[in-house]
Amino acid sequence: MKLIWVLVLLVCYNGVCLDGVTTNVTTRPPFVNIGALLSYNTTIGKVAKVAIQAAVDDVNSDPSVLGGTKLRLQMQNANQSGFLGIVESLKFMETDTVAIIGPQSSVTAHVISFVANELQVPLLSYSSTDPTLSSLQFPYFIMTSRNDLYQMAAIAEIVDYYGWREVIAIYGDDDYGRNGIAALSDKLAERRCKISYKAPLTPTATQQEITDLLVEVALTESRILVVHTFSSWGPVVFSVAQYLGMMGPGYVWIATNWLSTLLETDSLSSDTLDHIQGVLTLRMYTPDSELKRKFISRWSNLTRGTTGYGLNPIGLSTYGLYAYDTVWLLARAINAFLDQGGNISFSTESRLAQLSGGSLHLDAMSIFNGGKLLRENILQANMTGVTGQLKFDPDGNLINPAYEVINVIGNGIRKIGYWSNYSGLSVVPPETLYSKPPNRSSSSQNLYSVVWPGQTAQKPRGWVFPNNGRHLRIGVPNRVSYREFVSQVPGTDMFTGYCIDVFTAAINLLPYAVPYKLIPYGDGINNPSSTELVRLITAGVYDAAIGDIAIITNRTRMADFTQPYIESGLVVVAPVKKMNSSAWSFLKPFTRQMWGVTALFFIIVGAVVWILEHRLNDDFRGPPRRQLITILWFSFSTWFFAHRENTISTLGRFVLIIWLFVVLIINSSYTASLTSILTVQQLTSPIKGIDSLISSKDPIGYQQGSFTRDYLINELGIHKSRLISLKMPEDYTKALKDGPHKGGVAAVVDERAYVELFLSNQCEFSIVGQEFTKNGWGFAFPRDSPLAVDLSTAILKLSENGDLQRIHDKWLMRSACSSQGTKFEVDRLDLRSFWGLYLICGIACLLALFIYFLKMVRQFSRHYSSELDSSGRSSTSARLQTFLSFVDEKELEVKSRSKRRQLEMASNRNESMDNYSSKRRHIESPPDGSPQASNDA
Repeated sequence: MKLIWVLVLLVCYNGVCLDGVTTNVTTRPPFVNIGALLSYNTTIGKVAKVAIQAAVDDVNSDPSVLGGTKLRLQMQNANQSGFLGIVESLKFMETDTVAIIGPQSSVTAHVISFVANELQVPLLSYSSTDPTLSSLQFPYFIMTSRNDLYQMAAIAEIVDYYGWREVIAIYGDDDYGRNGIAALSDKLAERRCKISYKAPLTPTATQQEITDLLVEVALTESRILVVHTFSSWGPVVFSVAQYLGMMGPGYVWIATNWLSTLLETDSLSSDTLDHIQGVLTLRMYTPDSELKRKFISRWSNLTRGTTGYGLNPIGLSTYGLYAYDTVWLLARAINAFLDQGGNISFSTESRLAQLSGGSLHLDAMSIFNGGKLLRENILQANMTGVTGQLKFDPDGNLINPAYEVINVIGNGIRKIGYWSNYSGLSVVPPETLYSKPPNRSSSSQNLYSVVWPGQTAQKPRGWVFPNNGRHLRIGVPNRVSYREFVSQVPGTDMFTGYCIDVFTAAINLLPYAVPYKLIPYGDGINNPSSTELVRLITAGVYDAAIGDIAIITNRTRMADFTQPYIESGLVVVAPVKKMNSSAWSFLKPFTRQMWGVTALFFIIVGAVVWILEHRLNDDFRGPPRRQLITILWFSFSTWFFAHRENTISTLGRFVLIIWLFVVLIINSSYTASLTSILTVQQLTSPIKGIDSLISSKDPIGYQQGSFTRDYLINELGIHKSRLISLKMPEDYTKALKDGPHKGGVAAVVDERAYVELFLSNQCEFSIVGQEFTKNGWGFAFPRDSPLAVDLSTAILKLSENGDLQRIHDKWLMRSACSSQGTKFEVDRLDLRSFWGLYLICGIACLLALFIYFLKMVRQFSRHYSSELDSSGRSSTSARLQTFLSFVDEKELEVKSRSKRRQLEMASNRNESMDNYSSKRRHIESPPDGSPQASNDA
């Protein structure tokens, strides 16, 4: 029995007893081996070494963290060597290490991650931020600080915020540098920006190599430089740039967070600070908290006796904060692992056993059996550390990535804003925005002002023309027709014309010099294709193209264009002839429909007025023939306001006023249109516009080399067999004069700018119909070219100050033929222009007739209903006949007859009463001699 109780006590001591019953038996080890791989003599490594040791001490001093288990930390120094880093990492695999903090270098992380995947040992790195160290390829590599993918997104947004389009990337030529710049390139592409020049440097670059590289960079166009390198030789880049004059006005330098780490960790000399004045850099953002403030206050005690750059005390960087939190994150994951019954045990790898016997002792490496469970606990962690909330998203990255944007000024730094993946650029801390809906609109993106290199507050343009002796190769169409727009001076490489003068004037307005060379495009025999010229910009043959280049859709897909400097849509040109006046010209102002409706309303209004006036007005009474003539005469005489008949009734006057207003408008419109027809020269053409041209089967002319042919075929569906190419203006004239029946064309479709020049001395042709496309001419440049933007601004200035119009008048103003005041078939007035007036008049007539009818029915019922009833003529036909007779009678006669009838009826009633009274008296009086009489006597 005693033996049993001893066993129970031992189990309860080593396991878990709940309610007197042992439910789970786990043995927490007294120590857990973890490793840390870093380079002690680097900016990041010397801070991380102190922070990691401090975190391990804090964890071990608090038994509640691991339930009595302690962390046994083993640090290895990679000494900035990828080879040594790999060797030291393999040593950890021989010592039953459950997790490794590090490696510090992304290059080493790529190699060790393969080993960690096989041996299932988690790697927690606070400084290997290479974007390609993804959780998919390397599931056991866990990035416990900010992925460089977000840092590159922040830089791309800064570049876009200031309106720059091209940057130069200076980077270390290793996995960390190349992959970081690849991520930057992707993020820039999302904002239509790009890396125009990549300048790689070896990780062990010398000052001479850096100098040679920066000399090449200085000869390029962009002045936006992004430096993604190491703190070991990063300052040398700026020192050489200062020597080469690349830290002055016009340059923009953006350094990744290696520079902010250097500024935080080491006290730089005044010379070093002078070399980085005006530089922008990023720093991983960690929100302010009580935990952070306490750790910062401890830092001086933790680093006592440790020196940094220039024997100055070492400062605390954000990498130190993340290194400290990494240890706590691992400790809490190990505690969860042990709580879940995880067992720290290792097993041999059979494939490594075959390598036993060698001096490398590779067979000593073993697989951590609980590695998968520990990894899951790490990724499921949700804790608050000195850097804020530590929680991983499904991609294995810490949530809420954010950076501070810093400007180096004087002896220190100035924070000009923040970037977060949630809301972009802002001047308020990111955590204040997390409670609001994300807003990435351009108006919400803000940064404080910046002091740029050269101590200037003016935002640099971001690019210059490269100082490498190379001129811009600008293609110019070598036209053979319409040389007023652009033409090459024979025997020279010079060009003249309207387009050339506009380009030259715009270039002269730019605040910088533009070295360029005009290169003719075309054989000088045929007009070249402007579309092909624009395509050659994409192919790199030309740097730009100027001339009579229309801005159309397919060309904008290949290049960027400036603001149009002349409007020029497609129009139809056709032969026209004068329209002579005829004996029936007075009928031309109105269409047939208009004439018909107008005549009908004259008759309707006359009839309505006759109905309304017939019972009151003697002018509208008489024999039927006379009344018909009166209706027609009255209605048509209102055209000239010459009607003699007076209107007596209120309703008749109401209708007449409305009708006279309608007549006034129609009369004025008719007079104006007829005047125009008789006094202005009229032209006519069988082609009315593009629609009639499409519906016909006649051939159509177009200018050789123009986009017109493709537009007519692809957009309007005209068969190519109908299209005839014309080269010279003389070809236009001949083809139009010959016409479609003599081998010519029915019309020519061309751009308005050419047509107006052609018609300046060709009076027998004219533009018919409306301009059916809207476009203009501009200068073409490669996509996202900043020169296109500046030239657009210059063209607008030319337009505002009148120079553009003066250039136009110089080249394109011609003495027009005697066609001033000529119109092309004046449009006849149709019913669409007047239906509102007729509608008002019609409603007025119907309303008057309705009121008049109600009035007649009322009068008829009052005067004739009793008469019809007394006479026994109460049938419908009899009532209708009587009603029509009543309506035809003059109202005075009706009233007079009604009055006489009333008098007669009153007289008859009086006579009846008298007769009745006399009869009654006769009956009541006795004969003579009667007793009554005698009594009376």
